[in-house]
Amino acid sequence: MAVPKVCGIETEYGVALRGAADANPVLASSMLINGYVEHRKVGWDFEDESPGRDARGFAREGSAPPEIETHLVNTVLTNGARYYVDHAHPEYSTPECSDALELVCADKAGERILARSMQAARRLLGGDQQVVVYKNNSDGKGNSYGCHENYLVDRAVPFATLVRHLLPWFVTRQVFTGAGKVGGENGTGVTGYQLSQRADFFEEEVGLETTLKRPIVNTRDEPHADPQKYRRLHVIVGDANLCEVATFLKVGTTAIVLAMIEDDFIDKDYSIIAPVPAMRTVSHDPTCRATVELVDGGRTSAVELQWEFLRLAQKYADDTGLELCGGEEVGQAVLERWEATLAALERDPVTLDGQLDWVTKLELLNAYRERDSLGWDDPKLALLDLQYHDVRPDRSLYERLVRAGKVERLVEEADVITAMTEPPASTRAYFRGTCLSKWADAVVAANWDSLILDVGSDPLRRIPMMEPLRGTREHVESLFEECKSPAELVARLAS
Repeated sequence: MAVPKVCGIETEYGVALRGAADANPVLASSMLINGYVEHRKVGWDFEDESPGRDARGFAREGSAPPEIETHLVNTVLTNGARYYVDHAHPEYSTPECSDALELVCADKAGERILARSMQAARRLLGGDQQVVVYKNNSDGKGNSYGCHENYLVDRAVPFATLVRHLLPWFVTRQVFTGAGKVGGENGTGVTGYQLSQRADFFEEEVGLETTLKRPIVNTRDEPHADPQKYRRLHVIVGDANLCEVATFLKVGTTAIVLAMIEDDFIDKDYSIIAPVPAMRTVSHDPTCRATVELVDGGRTSAVELQWEFLRLAQKYADDTGLELCGGEEVGQAVLERWEATLAALERDPVTLDGQLDWVTKLELLNAYRERDSLGWDDPKLALLDLQYHDVRPDRSLYERLVRAGKVERLVEEADVITAMTEPPASTRAYFRGTCLSKWADAVVAANWDSLILDVGSDPLRRIPMMEPLRGTREHVESLFEECKSPAELVARLAS
């Protein structure tokens, strides 16, 4: 039976250090985090990290597990998030969320934290130097950096079953998850405009790596929860979205598809022949009419295959309900938005301007192309593409559209600001964040599934948090109100 779809997003931001003789990206990333976290930084506990564990029980020949860069700046925030330097990029990992709408808010809070971090870094640097951050997935020079999703999944589901259904899902969901991109990379030769920033960089169907030979389905088996009950599906195939509707669809639809897989509800094989080339076929066609070949015969467009998944999801909602997919209200909102989006993609994608990033950016760039008679290979368009993703509110083309009322928002800005410092109430992130808010000096280190406290006497106390839906406000708010010290909290928990 499906388990609740606790979810999160990890975003590696593009970074540049302007006005410095040595534009070291690691230094720039460290400046951001050190500038934002002005007081004592709570370290990350690496004891339970195991990025080399493969869900298939083996590693493909020639593969290597990702390295853990324990020496780089790494901290935990009061909202339950992780903020750190990863592969020379500042990375913001949202706290665990219980539904897609909550995650939209947490993800948007990450953007605001990076914007504040740039301001803080500029104060530290002084002069004309500044760190500039972009929420995108490519530097245009052949380097890609990720936006990874995470979903709680039932350990009992065979990984091969997940792979079979997820390959066609990931290939085709680009029609609403793509962030849009001018040109192509990785030898694809694309010179126009495509849906996804990441599609050109995937080279294998299944694998452990995240930075080389990128696979469509990642096999990292690091549950950050009870390993007997759960796995964490680590999704590396998505783009970094700015449009809230795109993020909502990306996470909400994937949660429902995963629940259907767990409940063995998908009764047809939608496998695509050659998924890696199919990823590029879908991405390289902004008309959304290009077709891919199915294993069981025939050809289909990405939108047509998405309709198949949606019809199954609607039947699943009627038969089983969506309580485990973020709740009935959010789940139904996902289904309605999914249906409206597919209908619009069939009718005229332009009508999704302000909802999907790839459409919004395309309309913006087309306006410049028509005004200045620009070809897609004009460098000005590549610069405008980048400026769309600029996190600085006064320089971002996306934020300019928001201020003009041309982008649909799903969450209130006041809630986003609150989410910068306060954790979601519905997951264990509440316990982690509240401990940091109340007793930061006593928190020695933390990670997703445990917290280490100094209670004033030896030894240090590790508090396990193996259930993502324990430690919520409902569970522990009164406990925090009653306990006056970390020592009292530990004693109460032990009893």
